[in-house]
Amino acid sequence: MSGRLLLVCRLLVRDLRRRRAETVLLLVAITAATATLTLGLTLNELAERPFQQTRTATAGPDVIVTPRATGQAALDELAPLTTAAGVTGHSGPFPIAYLTMTAGGTSAHAVVQGRDTAPAPIDRPAVTGGTWVRPGGVVVERAFADALGIRTGDTVDIGGHPLRVTGTAVTAARATYPYAGWHYPGSILVERGGLVWVDGSDIAKLAGGQPLSYTLNLKLTDPAASTTYAVGDQLTTWQEIGHLNGRLYSDAQITLLVGSWLLSGLALAGVAGIVAGRIITRRRRVGLLKAAGAGPAMIAAVHLAEYLVIGLAAAATGLAAGWFAAPVLIRPSAGLIGSVNAQPPALRTAVAVTALALTIAVAATLVPVIRAATTSTVHALADGAAPPRRRRWRIRLSRRLPTALLIGVRINARRPGRARLVTVNTLITTTALVAILMVNTRVVHFDLGYTELADPRWQRGEQATLLLTVVLCVLALINAVVSAWTAVLDARQPLAVARALGATPAQAGAGLAAAQLLPAIPGVAAGIPAGIGLVASVSTGEVQYPPGPWLLATALGVLLAVAALTAVPAVVATRHPVVETLQSAPT
Repeated sequence: MSGRLLLVCRLLVRDLRRRRAETVLLLVAITAATATLTLGLTLNELAERPFQQTRTATAGPDVIVTPRATGQAALDELAPLTTAAGVTGHSGPFPIAYLTMTAGGTSAHAVVQGRDTAPAPIDRPAVTGGTWVRPGGVVVERAFADALGIRTGDTVDIGGHPLRVTGTAVTAARATYPYAGWHYPGSILVERGGLVWVDGSDIAKLAGGQPLSYTLNLKLTDPAASTTYAVGDQLTTWQEIGHLNGRLYSDAQITLLVGSWLLSGLALAGVAGIVAGRIITRRRRVGLLKAAGAGPAMIAAVHLAEYLVIGLAAAATGLAAGWFAAPVLIRPSAGLIGSVNAQPPALRTAVAVTALALTIAVAATLVPVIRAATTSTVHALADGAAPPRRRRWRIRLSRRLPTALLIGVRINARRPGRARLVTVNTLITTTALVAILMVNTRVVHFDLGYTELADPRWQRGEQATLLLTVVLCVLALINAVVSAWTAVLDARQPLAVARALGATPAQAGAGLAAAQLLPAIPGVAAGIPAGIGLVASVSTGEVQYPPGPWLLATALGVLLAVAALTAVPAVVATRHPVVETLQSAPT
């Protein structure tokens, strides 16, 4: 047993050293999927950390009550809550007016809250720039200020009254811009808006004839007990505020999770192509091992060990890459304080990522490994390709094909598995590109009552889409290059025979390009409706379809990329002398 283990380890180290380029490609392919999955799974967890840090720094409340009633009726409704069972402290009631703020010619809904100059025991907004409220001044929630381009010292207009911006601050008592909860007094329809604070003596003047609403912050003996409160338009909990803040990342999370599965499919196709090529080149070694007494289990262990090690390395690399990339890609809202990389990924994330990496490695290698393990010793030592399945109608049809197309068809008939991998690769690539195209053609309307501003949720989704596009294109490019070079190396002898029988180098090169393009065409054709269906299945709003010429350009672009990537190795292969190629063939 120890001798067999030692043999497996020696062959493993030898293969990793001798085929470093292929090992790196395998590592990159699997790492792309694991890193994207790491980002997708940790997005909510990482986004919650700044809110928790903000809640701690600002003495955030557990429950916030804002009655639908106004004026004295609202105060009478809030009074009994301060002495309710389980309540250990409170701040407020604070007056609120739902007004319009104009800054630099841009108007937006503003939830205006009156506060005292002295800090409250619960909900003490942390000033991030300038000073706290004072008569004649206004403090703007930092995310709201960033969206409107407001800086300390600027002058804004609220309800027709000019106010000087004395500072910016953050709080955990309301969701960050744009989910501050603006609505008309007495209405249950909530609209987007931002939060500002003014001196309590100024709010009645700013509200004018509008009746004031009031909000009360409560602290509970057990903060987790706030989940027993019925959340609605008049009451919210700190958990609900955290959930609203997390909505900023919902589009990005869906994009990354869906993208990780698309990348997993690409990685599976890429790894399978590389593994098939490697096992083909090792067929004689399989025969030698069998001749020396190795059984099928030993042959399978020799091959699987290498790819399991690469899969584990890719899982660790993907976890590390996703963790280090999170602070750059998952930018917290300006309405919160703190960082996103305080802790390493959770155990469940590490388990899921490791399982994905090993699944890709095993799924891509299982079929060729089993085929190699069950191959007869004589056939393995002969190292011959699988004979094509001949059908009379196929032969009659192939006779009428042009020479280049005939060469391509016969190359694919010789290696049908590789042709199927090309189809899968182009299918997933086209699906992802069409889905990204549909996402980018969406018209995003973000109304703040009087103007349209950039949607921070959409902006984060765009960042995730850009990341996915780059990673997907790189991985698809690697797969196409590997597939083309593997096809060239495997088809050297058949191409040499075709040239010896009268085919020109140009026809041989075109035949090799056709061998890649023929299986790519059905993949591209199926990828267009698959991409449209993917976006339609995960979208929550109205689906907007891209123009037909854009879809056609995407399909032609994928096919042209396949042809271009095949052209270079095809030219290299056809320039090699026929005699030398035939002499190098095993006999």
